Order: sequence, then structure tokens, then C-alpha cells
Amino acid sequence: MSVNLSIKNVPTQLAKRLRLRAARHRRSLQGELMVILEESLSAGERLTADEVLRKTRKLGLRTRSESVAMIRADRDAR
Repeated sequence: MSVNLSIKNVPTQLAKRLRLRAARHRRSLQGELMVILEESLSAGERLTADEVLRKTRKLGLRTRSESVAMIRADRDAR
């Protein structure tokens, strides 16, 4: 089930920047807003330090460089 949302009283300059961003990505205004919402909400799903340690141990990483490579790959995937 989907829900309709409405944003009122958007400052003109902000709306202009949003339209430009949507055009750059070849999306509609609504499509761009959906992407922004998805990205901002998924950013809150980060791992705790204990979860990172558990996953690192489970992967069997032994050196710092292996861990660094894994973290960089994860960041680049976002």
C-alpha cells in the first residue's frame, strides 16, 4: 500500500535546486524526492562497533589492509 505525501511552503530557491537535481539525474521531481527519502532513511541503518567486529571476525580478516579494503568497497557501493 502506498501513501500520498505533500510538502507545503517549500522555499523557491530550494524547489529550484531540487528541480535542477532531478533534471541532472533525468528523473521527475517526485522520482528525485523518492530517491532522496530512500537514501536518507537507509543511511540510518549503520552497523554498531560490535556488529562490525563480529562481521570482521566472521570474514576471517587478519590484517588492517584487508579491513580497510572491505570498508572502502562498502562505502563505494553506496
